[in-house]
Amino acid sequence: MYHCIIMAERNYLLKLRVTNMKESIWHGFKRTDFTFEGMDAIIVFPDESNKTDKWLLKTEYFNAFPEAEIRMVQLGWHLAYVKNISRWGPEEDFDRKKRFADFLHKEYGLYEKCIPVGMSCGGMIAVYFAAKYPEKVSALYLDAPVMNFLSCPANFGIAKGDMLEDFLRDRKMTLSELICYREHPIDKIPLLAENDIPVLLVYGDNDEVVPFCENGKCLVDYYTTHGKTIEAIGKKNCGHHPHGLEDAKPIIDFMFKYNDR
Repeated sequence: MYHCIIMAERNYLLKLRVTNMKESIWHGFKRTDFTFEGMDAIIVFPDESNKTDKWLLKTEYFNAFPEAEIRMVQLGWHLAYVKNISRWGPEEDFDRKKRFADFLHKEYGLYEKCIPVGMSCGGMIAVYFAAKYPEKVSALYLDAPVMNFLSCPANFGIAKGDMLEDFLRDRKMTLSELICYREHPIDKIPLLAENDIPVLLVYGDNDEVVPFCENGKCLVDYYTTHGKTIEAIGKKNCGHHPHGLEDAKPIIDFMFKYNDR
C-alpha cells in the first residue's frame, strides 16, 4: 500500500514537470517533443536495433549544423534538448538541465552522464553546466565556444558583433559590471580540468565573431599546460560558421572514446 502511494505521488509530480507530449520524425528517427518545467524539450530516439543508453545534450540551437548528432543517433545514441531562458546562460538554465538529465535517466533509462554539444553560445552553456554538474558530463564537444565575454559580446578585442545589448539585458548587468565580472566561462576552466572532463574543441581560424585567440585558445592552453585531455581542430579560412566538420569522423571518434564507459 505504501509503495502504491509513493508511485502515485511520483507520477503526479512527473505530470507537473512534463506535459504536452507529441511525436514526429527527425531525420528519419522518432522524435518526442514535450514541455519540461515549462520549457520546450526534445528527445530523439535511435532505432531499437542498435539502441544504447548513451546520449548527447544539445545545449542551444537544436537544429543548427546537426550532421554529427544525426550520425550519432544512427549509431545508437539518443539526442536531447531543453530550451534555455536565454542563450546567455542564466543560472536557472544550468540547474534545469541537471534535473532534465535526472529525468531522462529515470524515465527513459539513459545513462546518468551525457556529452553536451555546445556551439557558439551553446558552448558557453555547456562549459557552465559541466563546471557546476561534472557528475552529469562524460566529455564536452565545443564548437567555436563563447568563453570570454569581454571578447564576445563586448568586442573589447578583435571580435566584431552586435550582441552586447542583448547580453546585458538578459544577464541584467551594466557594462561596468561586466568589466569587473569574474565568472566568465574561462574562469570555469580549472573546474573542468579538476574533474578531468575531456574536451573536443572545433574552431574556425578566421572567426571574427568569437575569435579563437580570445576564447577557445584559453581552454586549449590551460588544458595543455596541466596535462588534461583536449583535442583542438582548427578549420582553415573558416569564420564563425559553419559549425562542425565536413567529415564528422573525428567528432564521432572522440565521443565514442570518451563516453565514460
